[in-house]
Amino acid sequence: KGQHESIQQIGSPRRMLSKTVLRGANAMARRHTATGSRAMASSQLDGKGKKLVLAYSGGLDTSTQLRWLADQGYEVVAFTANLGQGGGMNDEDFSGIEAKALASGAVKSYVLDLQEDFVKNYVFPVIRSNAIYESRYLLGTSLARPCITRAQVDIAMKENCTYLAHGSTGKGNDQVRFELGTYGLANLECVVPWRIPEFYNKFQGRNDLIAFAKERGIPIAMEAGNRPPYSMDDNMFHISFESGVLEDPAATAPDSCHRYTVPLEKAKETPDEVQIFYEKGDPVKVVNLGNGETATTPAAMLKLLNKLGGAHAIGRIDIVENRYVGIKSRGVYETPGGTILRAGHLDIESLTMDREVLRIRDGLSLKYGELCYNGYWFSPEMEFLQHSLDYTQRNVCGEVRMKLYRGNVIALGRSSPKSLYKQDLVSMDVEGGFDVALSEGFIKTNARRLQAYRFVNGSANPGPPK
Repeated sequence: KGQHESIQQIGSPRRMLSKTVLRGANAMARRHTATGSRAMASSQLDGKGKKLVLAYSGGLDTSTQLRWLADQGYEVVAFTANLGQGGGMNDEDFSGIEAKALASGAVKSYVLDLQEDFVKNYVFPVIRSNAIYESRYLLGTSLARPCITRAQVDIAMKENCTYLAHGSTGKGNDQVRFELGTYGLANLECVVPWRIPEFYNKFQGRNDLIAFAKERGIPIAMEAGNRPPYSMDDNMFHISFESGVLEDPAATAPDSCHRYTVPLEKAKETPDEVQIFYEKGDPVKVVNLGNGETATTPAAMLKLLNKLGGAHAIGRIDIVENRYVGIKSRGVYETPGGTILRAGHLDIESLTMDREVLRIRDGLSLKYGELCYNGYWFSPEMEFLQHSLDYTQRNVCGEVRMKLYRGNVIALGRSSPKSLYKQDLVSMDVEGGFDVALSEGFIKTNARRLQAYRFVNGSANPGPPK
C-alpha cells in the first residue's frame, strides 16, 4: 500500500458493528487506499526541482530506473554500497560504477566502502544475538538493508535531498526494509519506480529494460539470453539465489547456484581446523591452525572463514520461507563464514552463560530475527532487544577450536577465563563439593506434582490422545 496510507480501526468498546457496516467500511477504505496510492504514484512522476538519492547497484534494473527518474525531472544522486560483494573469494570490481552512473543520468555518484561497518555493526550483532529466521535463514540480505539505508540517508542529508529511491519490487521484503529504515531515521519520502504504474506498465520484462537501455545509451553488461535463470544478491556475509527457475519449489537448483560454496561432492577431502577467539560475544581473532594464517579485523575474519568454509561446502541451504508481505518464497542461500561464526558462538556460550539467562535469551533471539527480517532494525523494540541481548554477552569470552569437513562444523574444544564449567563438580572420580545424598530430596521434591497429577487423572500419556 502507499506509504501515506492511514489505517482506521472500526469498533465499539461494548459491541461489534454489524457485518454489513463493516463490509461497507472496508470497501470504502479499500477505495480510499487505491485512490491515495494512485494519486501518490502520479505525483512522483513530476520530479522537477526534486532531488533524490538512488540505491544504485549498476545493474540493468537500477541503471534503467536512474535514467527514467532523470527523465521525470529528478536530480538523481547515485549511491553504491561496497559490502564485500563476492565474499572475499571473487570480489566485485567497483572501479567503473561511478562513471556508469553519471553516463546513465546521475548528477553525482557515491561509492562507499562499508565493509568494516557492515560486519562490525550489523553482522556481529546478529551473531552475538544468535538470531535466525524460521530456524534456518541467517538473515544475510535482511541485515544488509539497514546498513545501506543508514548510509543512503546520510548522503541525502549531505546533498539536501528530500527523496530516497530503491530498485526493489512491489512483492518483496526489501521494499519494506528500505522504507521502514528510512522513516525510522529521517523525514524523507521514498520514490519506488516498481510501484508507479507508468513505470511498471512500460517495463513488463527484462527485454523492455534492455531495449530502453540501448535506446538511451545506458551501458549494460549482458543481453537477455546471457543472464542467469535466477536473480542473485550478495554481500560479504552471504549470497542469495531466487526467482526464475527457482520459483518452482520442487525444481532442483542448478549447479550454477554455487558461488560461495562448492558442491558437497567436490568439497575438500582433508579437514581444516580453525580457532576463533571471542570477547563480549564478538569474534576478535580467527586462526587457520593448518597454516597459521590469522585475521583480526571484522571483514578479514569473515573473508577468511568464507574461504575455508566454502571449500568444505559449509553454510548452504535451500528453503521456502514466509515473506513479511504475506507470500511464501523459495531461496537458496550460501553463508559459509557466518555459519562457522554462529557455531563457535553457540559453543563458547555453552561454557560461559547461565542456564536460565540462556533460555530467556533464546526467546529474545527469535524475536530479534523476526524484527531484522521484517525491516524493523531502527525501531524502539530492536533498540531494547539489542541492549538486552548485549548485556547477556558481557562474560561470553574465550576460544573455540573447530574442524571444518564435508559440510560440517565440528567442535574440538573450548576454554574461557569466565567458564562456569567446574570439572570437579561433574567428575565421576572426585566429589568436588557436590553432595550426592542431596539428589534424592531434589528428585522427590520435583516428583511431587507428577504424583499429584497421577492420583487425580491417572498416569500422563504423551502419546496420541485416546
